[in-house]
Amino acid sequence: MLTRHLLAPAALIAALVLPAPLLAAPPSKAEQVMIATVDAEQARHLALLEKLVNQNSGTRNVKGVRAVHDMLVPEFEALGFTVRWVDQSAVGRAGHFIAEHKGKKGTKRLLLIGHLDTVFELDHPFQKFERISADKVKGPGAADDKGGVIAMLAALRAMHKAGTLKDANIEIVLTGDEEEAGLPLSIARADLIAAGKRADAALDFEGLSQEDGKDMGSIARRSAGNWKVTVTARSGHSSGIFSERAGEGAIYPLAQILAAFRKELPEPNLTFNVGMVAGGASASIAASGANAEATGKTNIIPGVAVAMGDVRALTRESIQRTEAKMREIVARPFNGGTATLVFEDKYPPMAPTEGNRALLAKLNGVNATLGLPEMAALDPLKRGAGDVSFVAADVDSLVGLGPASEGDHTAAETVDVPSLWRQAKRAALLMTRLSREPAVKR
Repeated sequence: MLTRHLLAPAALIAALVLPAPLLAAPPSKAEQVMIATVDAEQARHLALLEKLVNQNSGTRNVKGVRAVHDMLVPEFEALGFTVRWVDQSAVGRAGHFIAEHKGKKGTKRLLLIGHLDTVFELDHPFQKFERISADKVKGPGAADDKGGVIAMLAALRAMHKAGTLKDANIEIVLTGDEEEAGLPLSIARADLIAAGKRADAALDFEGLSQEDGKDMGSIARRSAGNWKVTVTARSGHSSGIFSERAGEGAIYPLAQILAAFRKELPEPNLTFNVGMVAGGASASIAASGANAEATGKTNIIPGVAVAMGDVRALTRESIQRTEAKMREIVARPFNGGTATLVFEDKYPPMAPTEGNRALLAKLNGVNATLGLPEMAALDPLKRGAGDVSFVAADVDSLVGLGPASEGDHTAAETVDVPSLWRQAKRAALLMTRLSREPAVKR
């Protein structure tokens, strides 16, 4: 069992001295073509990014989301994809862009995920693309996720130029409501979930995460769900509060419930935020969840108190434990009223599976070929929920093949342009290599 340590002296010295990228096989002829193509088409893809960004596609701008779809259709059809539009008017959203490229039978089917919409609606002041410098561009959705779509397209065009796209089996789903999904999710995400069940590997083209200037690989994302606690109690004159007859009102019990959440719920990779609280003689939170109303006076015992927030967890089991504990806390008795909990489980978690780790290892094989540093796995606490989570239970998945950026979801959303080309090269080589592997399920 000692043979694994018995390296020849020269090999041992090489293993200690040479950086990992130098030990990797150099890029093949086709890979060289892909790398060169991404570099040669930078101006073309920046111009297309500008066009996409200048078309507003806030989630609720149905016409704008469809317009971005229409801009992309000829780009993908020119590469041999069959494109279809899946209308989502039934859930109050525009629809989804779905494209399919049929390749060699018996090889892996890849699912590429992105989205057409942004958080910036028509009434937002941030509407235009801006070139800040050779390495920085700014605009609504320039990174999230129009930059990701450009990275995807640049990679596919490079594969097409090198001849490696011809045999690749690829399905693309660009949702039109990633930033604010239509409800019910059973309808809004039905096509994405079905695509995940058909796939052998899923690659998500949302933004690249970085730590201390280093590119990171994302093999996990936490869930996103909402909760709402409503306390109703007897109201009356404040002089009677805490008595057996009057009770303690609604606000004190709600405060006790929230304090119990903070003390009793914590576990690794779990967060639970209180986003809004209202209480008084009357109180309510709008259906949109964006504002609340309350009435009352200092001398009136509050009859209603309501709080809402979110829960984010890494596994389904963690979500189940958390919901069960929240329900137990809310059910605890208090003087003069009752409390109810509504728990809304929305985006599922993407757990860090061995299959996901294997995909990151293959991406690091690409990094070695490109002479780039190895990418470590990102802490899932540092990444929010996303569409890939709807397929992660069915297929090995990798997140973060879009560009690096800063200020996402704000009027300072800025893309690091060199990362866009770096990501396109990574994606082109990774998709080519994966597409040549045998299918693992059908």
